[in-house]
Amino acid sequence: MGPTSSILAAAMADRTAVTADGTRLTLRRLNALDKLRLFKAAGPVLAQNEPWLGMALLASSVASIDDIPVPQPVTEHQIEAMVARLGDAGIAAIAAALRSDAAEQPADMAASAGN
Repeated sequence: MGPTSSILAAAMADRTAVTADGTRLTLRRLNALDKLRLFKAAGPVLAQNEPWLGMALLASSVASIDDIPVPQPVTEHQIEAMVARLGDAGIAAIAAALRSDAAEQPADMAASAGN
């Protein structure tokens, strides 16, 4: 596998977050179309509300909860229901997992490029 393939495979790999109470959350990387659909679901007012949109992005990143698939929310109500289901512990676990993933990525890309 070449460097580009390695980087793409790592970018598409599912990540896992575990909440304080042991709930296992499998996360998906949102692509441009997923984000566009999220903006549509949020509507023009909420799409401009950065705190709401940030939490909606975290909630929309969940692919499964305890290995049970979760459909991506496509309406404001579904987004809010997912946030309620995840609670503070779930949102915090997702944010921590994505933060650590982002911190590791540049080092991985540099290593793959031979630097």
